[in-house]
Amino acid sequence: MATGRGRLLRQLCLGLQALHLPLGGLVAAPGSGGFRKGPGDNFAAGCTTLKQSARHERSRERSSAHCSVSLDGLPSEILLKILSYLDAMTLLCTGCVNRRFYHLANDNFIWIRIYSTAFSPKRSNWKVNSVEKTAEPVNVLSVEDKEAGYWKKEYVTKQIASVKAALAQVLKPVDPYTGLPVKTKEALRISGLGWVIILKEKGGKEYIMEHVDLSINDSSVTIVWYGKNWPRLATLSTLDLCGVTPVFMDRSKTPTKNGPRWHSLIAKYSLRDLPGSTVMGCDGIIRLFRLNPGLLVGLWKREEELAFVMATLHFHHLVERSTLGSATVPSELPAHTPLLDDSPEHGLHGFQLHVDMHSGGTSYLCSTFHNLFTKKGCIENGYVKLIVIRFKNNTEHLPLIGKVGFTWRTDIFDGYIKSCSIMDITLLDEYGKPFWCFSSPVSMSSSPSPSDGPNFLGQTYRVDYMDSTGQVHMELVWIEETEEYFIVSLVLYLSTAKINHWFGTQY
Repeated sequence: MATGRGRLLRQLCLGLQALHLPLGGLVAAPGSGGFRKGPGDNFAAGCTTLKQSARHERSRERSSAHCSVSLDGLPSEILLKILSYLDAMTLLCTGCVNRRFYHLANDNFIWIRIYSTAFSPKRSNWKVNSVEKTAEPVNVLSVEDKEAGYWKKEYVTKQIASVKAALAQVLKPVDPYTGLPVKTKEALRISGLGWVIILKEKGGKEYIMEHVDLSINDSSVTIVWYGKNWPRLATLSTLDLCGVTPVFMDRSKTPTKNGPRWHSLIAKYSLRDLPGSTVMGCDGIIRLFRLNPGLLVGLWKREEELAFVMATLHFHHLVERSTLGSATVPSELPAHTPLLDDSPEHGLHGFQLHVDMHSGGTSYLCSTFHNLFTKKGCIENGYVKLIVIRFKNNTEHLPLIGKVGFTWRTDIFDGYIKSCSIMDITLLDEYGKPFWCFSSPVSMSSSPSPSDGPNFLGQTYRVDYMDSTGQVHMELVWIEETEEYFIVSLVLYLSTAKINHWFGTQY
């Protein structure tokens, strides 16, 4: 109301001023001290002028709306001047607006200033760094000789290298008891490291999905993706699991997902034959499928479409695998130097195993076994047998705490699938170095009672896992009276090829 009255009074003022009349449509009587009404014809003319003024005002408002100035309409010289005041992160984001801004944001003169400010040696009044002595000044000609975007690439490359170097420093201290970096959780926090899955259709179209839930366990991290807008499973061919890391790491600020990030491929999975794969478990709504390494896919039973995806990643080389690769090629771990075995004739000795079984934040088992050994003659079908828990030794048998099962959740439903969980294995050699580490979904299946062991009063189950390094075989018994599982046997089968490569032996 106030705005409308103001505009009306403004139009009235303009109309009366056009008639050279005082405000209010009143004129002063010459030579008199009072006032009188103006002539009728002047009043009518004032009304006509008011209408014309109102039409002119509306026309001017419409034309100003159509003639609004946009940044894209400014000359390139002015835009470059504006862009020169932006920081690196904002400049990179500006380059994503359109093609013109992409080329403008590649300007070498802008980026050489940002590069020099960020990475030039710090001057000191007391001494000059040797790097500064040999550094060649960057002149105008050297900037012009480079192709557009050269110094932007140089800056981003060096910025990424500085982030990787900072993470390497954080991960240097190693826990002598676990053989894993002490500060893995801190590295994940300060780096802003996250994970995405890239679903690729057969026609080449890609869908990038950010993780919805993340939980950090004792020796692994669990990442979950779910939502309402999954593409149809029949159209998908592969799934890429990638780590994503912000280019700019600021320990004093919470990392953001909106800035520039780089991708590091961790694993690639085929989805073509997923419905025909082995089912790991199911309930009334969901069927679970396991894809190695460490990926769990949940499908709606009725539609055979994606409900959720879950990845489990072991802490061993987690940050390296999630940051050191490219978007298409996984990172290559450093070449292993064989640790010479001082007594190969005695077989393996001094090994240490840590086992975690958990799901949904609930831990069912967390145990460490020391001084594991095996004789050189215990080789069968290319595997060395390493016994952790023996059938005939009741003192070694261990219970699983709580009701074992896998809890799942989407934005619509949640549920629980019996006899499924996540298993984390960390096997250290006699020098305390990680020999075999993995995190994977596992499930229990019925198993006949062993003929060479004691007779157990309960149903027997088994858990099996296998990869290129070895196999895990676990036997469990369900005790009805106490309603809990007991591990009565745990055996690792280690590949002789891995042992020979690790120790330089010839088993």
